[in-house]
Amino acid sequence: MLLQPTAKGVYPIAPTPFEQNGEIDFASIDRLTDFYVECGSTGLTVLGVMGEAPKLDGAEALEIATRFIKRTPSLPVIVGVSAPGFAAMRSLAQAVMERGAAGVMIAPPNTLRTDDQIVTYYRQAVEAIGSDIPFVIQDYPLNFTVVMTPGVLKRIITDNPSCVIVKHEDWPGLEKISTLRRWEAEGSLRRVSILCGNGGLFLDFETERGADGAMTGYAFPDMLVDTVRLAQAGERDKAHDLFDAHLPLLRYEQQQGVGLAVRKYVMARRGLIASDAQRSPAGGLTATAKAEIEYLLSRLARVDRRAAIA
Repeated sequence: MLLQPTAKGVYPIAPTPFEQNGEIDFASIDRLTDFYVECGSTGLTVLGVMGEAPKLDGAEALEIATRFIKRTPSLPVIVGVSAPGFAAMRSLAQAVMERGAAGVMIAPPNTLRTDDQIVTYYRQAVEAIGSDIPFVIQDYPLNFTVVMTPGVLKRIITDNPSCVIVKHEDWPGLEKISTLRRWEAEGSLRRVSILCGNGGLFLDFETERGADGAMTGYAFPDMLVDTVRLAQAGERDKAHDLFDAHLPLLRYEQQQGVGLAVRKYVMARRGLIASDAQRSPAGGLTATAKAEIEYLLSRLARVDRRAAIA
């Protein structure tokens, strides 16, 4: 079940569940994975930025990825393999593919500055992991400080046939989506899937600009699934109405430094994971912040009963 450039739908970014002592909570991985399947996810992505991948050693990363893969044989699993060096990237990429992953995601290191450096980096990454492994470009300048223009993405896609998905997380980025789709329509760029991140903050209009869906985390991945489904069915107002109802909580979750804490808190309240624990170093939530989240949930529950958490 290898990734294809026709990928559509929602590939939630899975958090890595931890116990309070920092140990990996494998039972919560199973429960969370089952929920992703039940709510209609197209696939899932693990060991991303919000998966706390930098806090794991190599053996743990492989063990976690394998657990997700084995738990959901019906869905394609993308594994983040970004690493400071190509040796670690190659080792993890090849290991997870052997265990059944559908592809890998590669983010650029924050040392890249010029267009040529970015293009060269991805060419060398493909040489390292193997051109037979489908990969996702993670275009997230707000986090990685690496700015990829549409032209740079075009060069990477053209030079590397194993590139099948752009994880679009630029902000503002709607015009970038339109540009890539225009080049595709003109025949100057081959088709690749565009799945959007940024916590889904602009998903309502990203789908209308030509994005194929979402590859992001949010405490209500089932909302992301419904929004993409409605948008793809042409039910624009229903898609926007549902998205708008979640927007205050979505915005709250996007706060730098505490976003993952918010997401894990809500997911624990929903019973998707046993604990909102993060592995150190980590930020936490004050009692005031938790009260604000509960208030947002209560308001959301007026429109979406999935937020009615006892």
